[in-house]
Amino acid sequence: MTTDTLVMETTSYASIAKAKQEPAWLSQFRAEAFALVSQLALPKLEKTRIDRWNLGGLGEYRQGKQAATAAELPGDLATLIGENPSPNLLVQHDSSVVYVRISPELEKQGVILKSLEQAAADHPELVQKHLMQAVKVNENRLTALHAALWNGGLFLYVPKNVVVEEPIQAIYYSESPASTFAPHVLIIADTNSSVTYVDNYLSASAEEPVLHNGAIEVFAKPGAQVRVATVHDLGKHVTDINNRRAVLENDARIEWIVGDLSFGNCVAETYSILNGNGSSSDMKVIAVGIGDQRMDYTTRAVHFGKASNSDMITRAVMRDEATAIINGITKIEHGATKADGQQTERVLMLSPKARGDANPILLIEEDDVKAGHAASVGQVNAEQVYYLMSRGISKAEAEKLIIYGFLYPVIEEIPLETLREQLSSLVERKIGR
Repeated sequence: MTTDTLVMETTSYASIAKAKQEPAWLSQFRAEAFALVSQLALPKLEKTRIDRWNLGGLGEYRQGKQAATAAELPGDLATLIGENPSPNLLVQHDSSVVYVRISPELEKQGVILKSLEQAAADHPELVQKHLMQAVKVNENRLTALHAALWNGGLFLYVPKNVVVEEPIQAIYYSESPASTFAPHVLIIADTNSSVTYVDNYLSASAEEPVLHNGAIEVFAKPGAQVRVATVHDLGKHVTDINNRRAVLENDARIEWIVGDLSFGNCVAETYSILNGNGSSSDMKVIAVGIGDQRMDYTTRAVHFGKASNSDMITRAVMRDEATAIINGITKIEHGATKADGQQTERVLMLSPKARGDANPILLIEEDDVKAGHAASVGQVNAEQVYYLMSRGISKAEAEKLIIYGFLYPVIEEIPLETLREQLSSLVERKIGR
């Protein structure tokens, strides 16, 4: 699809605003973003020609049928959720949120969980102040496109001093290629609050292309602790575009846990902005590429605050003819004394035609800091395979064990047992194909 066609398809932004009867400020926000789409270029990525990708499949906004209980959700979604759904759960089906549930205990404490489109009407003072302030509308054509077309999405607000013990969960499910699929997640953790948010991105089988152009924005106020765990398991027909950003104030902390295990082309950036003194960011990313997938992953931490800390770990496995560009960027701004930024990128290739590039980048503008990086790219060790085969293990099983051993150091550090099990299962399914 040409970029001109991409611009033409954004005319559906007006139908979204009309269908939702959005507040005037949000309709104007969409209109201004739409005006920028034709003026901005696609993102320029290292060794990734995204302009050659199929960026069609924007679809149209379609309001889904609301479900009063989890059992009323469409069959596939009901099966995914199971018989004992989380007490704090949001479900998006194609273009719209169709189910939201929050425990009475959290409601009494002032926690807000609802669709972002509903929050824009109910809590404009919070949404308008934060929406697209971490991921900027004018960064490139795709961020402007997202601002014009986002639909459904999640809004989570945790008041001051509230500690949410149970994870907040969300499922984003793309079933119809004719429907727009561009959820936006907005999380605001107020002073000294704590919350864990876990989501899954899934799709049904389809032949027609779908563009998932999504964003997660996290705003952690002083002393807030936020953990975001996100798993992408989208089909080959889905082009997966993700912008994940966190803005941290004094002594705030963000922990990113990312499993990019989709089957189509993917561009993803996970980015922490450490504005506050004593703020910290921890990122763990695993990815598996198969077939002819093209993937571009960036982890980024920018330090403005004094004594701020960041740690980034990415491990990717490539097989068949899959290729991945793995970028790690640590920037320590002038004035961020005592900052400490560390990063590691490792890529394991399982076949001669697979390719992985690890690009560690340190940008240091202050003297009194610590910064370091480690990167490696290589094939499966033939001696390790031979050793395992000499113990009666088949070559295929030997390679699987080596892959698990490669990814395990990241997976084992994930503090949520259910997420560890889910990622292990998805990795096994993908490399076993």
